[in-house]
Amino acid sequence: MGFLDLFVVAVVPVLKVLLITLVGLFLALDRIDLLGSTARPYLNNLIFYVFSPALVSSQLAGTITLQSLATLWFMPVNILLTFIIGSALAWILIKITRTPPHLQGLVIGCCSAGNLGNLLLIIVPAVCSESNSPFGDSTVCASYGMAYASLSMAVGAIYIWTYVFIIMRIYADNSAGNSENVSTADSESYTEALLPSSEKSSCHDHSAHGELPETVSDGKKVTFMERTFGRFKKFAANTNLKKVFAPATIAAICGFIIGIVSPIRKLMIGDSAPLRVLESSASLLGQASIPCMALIMGSNLLKGLKRSEISVSVIAGIVAVRNFFLPLIGVGIVKAAHHFGLVGSDSLYQFILLLQYALPPAMAIGVMAQLFKAGQSECSVIMLWCYVLAAFSLTLWSTFFMWLLG
Repeated sequence: MGFLDLFVVAVVPVLKVLLITLVGLFLALDRIDLLGSTARPYLNNLIFYVFSPALVSSQLAGTITLQSLATLWFMPVNILLTFIIGSALAWILIKITRTPPHLQGLVIGCCSAGNLGNLLLIIVPAVCSESNSPFGDSTVCASYGMAYASLSMAVGAIYIWTYVFIIMRIYADNSAGNSENVSTADSESYTEALLPSSEKSSCHDHSAHGELPETVSDGKKVTFMERTFGRFKKFAANTNLKKVFAPATIAAICGFIIGIVSPIRKLMIGDSAPLRVLESSASLLGQASIPCMALIMGSNLLKGLKRSEISVSVIAGIVAVRNFFLPLIGVGIVKAAHHFGLVGSDSLYQFILLLQYALPPAMAIGVMAQLFKAGQSECSVIMLWCYVLAAFSLTLWSTFFMWLLG
């Protein structure tokens, strides 16, 4: 596959996202006002409570089996590494650029969470369908490639709606507390972000008196394990599970159960399954998630073009993390995993593992920014630059990855 052919393959999915974003921008104009400040929260709630959970559950139920978990176990680990390494690089970027507190969660989200879903679902079949594809027979390549991309999308959604969702909520809650001049210790603020407001006072009372006494009334010393278990039990009792388990997370758990439990899978998954209408309906709902996310991003972009508080250095740093540092680190990780036998010799599988480090930020970050009212316009500006530059960076990295695997 030549460079021009590869460029077309890489640029088409990115252009699709940008075109839908422009439609969202147009619908948010004051003269149109179909996605104005009143309509955006309603669409955002539909994505959060309906479309994203439907997408995650249907993708997981259709792709996850006990056999796939056994053979593709490294992919969830690889995706988790992209999130952890991206978060570490984001922390360094925040320290260097002195990012304002209310935008720090957004920076971490953009650096850690890549678009592991729709871009791979478009790029991989397009690469496989080329006559001079380096991955062999186009039919076999497309079949395996779609399975790999679907698993990537499902696992990525779990991490996004747990790991990134909680981080962005914590930073949003801390920022809101600071703006209201609420003075809390740093060690307490991370816990309070997950606690119901009615229980915060009791949590402060417990912390003031110590988690557990060193000794009990009969003079017997409390062991370290007993104190640790007591702290964990108290935190679990006070944790607001509604904030920990987003709807997409609950949907992911349901998708795993449907995919792994064979009797349930036979009832719902497959052309001859008696309850296949449930899975197909969820899949149909989930297909609305990606274009609606792009519309939200475009509608928020209008405000960002008028006024944005994010500096050029922060945008440049996020672009550098996602387009340069993460892919370079990813090459080392995947090659090391292959060297130690953690990843097989399937070049298509390795190609997708490498691509997971080179993708632009996930569009779900824009949904979270809208939900938490933290950096909506700044998020759209970041996304605009990241996706425009992704058309070129994805092409270059895809070419390099194919050469490396060849």
